[in-house]
Amino acid sequence: MKLKRMTLTALFAALCVIGGLIKIPSGVGSLALDTVPALLAVSFLPPVFVGIASLMGHLASTMYAGFPLGPFHLLVAAEMFVILYLFARLHRADRHVLKWAFFIIANGVLASLPFFFLLSPAVFVGLLPSVLMATVLNAAVAAVVMPALRKVAVKRFGASN
Repeated sequence: MKLKRMTLTALFAALCVIGGLIKIPSGVGSLALDTVPALLAVSFLPPVFVGIASLMGHLASTMYAGFPLGPFHLLVAAEMFVILYLFARLHRADRHVLKWAFFIIANGVLASLPFFFLLSPAVFVGLLPSVLMATVLNAAVAAVVMPALRKVAVKRFGASN
C-alpha cells in the first residue's frame, strides 16, 4: 500500500508540473493550472499526500516561471501544502460545498496576505486579483472533472481513499 501511495503522489505531482506549464496570463508569471491535479488527487490519496503533491507541483511550476517572487515561493509552497491538506480533510468529511469555499478563500485571498506584511500593501493589492482569478479557474476546472473522476475511482479502486 505504501508503494501505491508513493506512486500516486508522484503521478499527481507530475500532473501538477504539467498543469504548471499551462500559464494563466497575469502580472505574476507563476500563476498556472498547477493546482487542478492536486485538487483531483483527493479522490485517490490521503490528505498528507495531496499536500505533498501540491507543494511539489507549485515549486516546479514557479521554477519554470523563473521564481518571480524569489525565496517567498517556499512560503507559498508551504501554504499550498496546508491548504490542500485541509481541502482533502474537508473532502473526506463530505463537506463538498465548504471545501470549495475554503479553497477559494484560503488560496485566493489568505495565501497572499503574508505579502502585505513581508513586502508591501501594494504587492498584496497587485497580487490579489490575479491570484483570486487563478484560484477560481483552478477550482472550476477541478469541480467539473471531479465527479467523473470520482465515478472512475470508485469503479476502478473501490471506495475513494
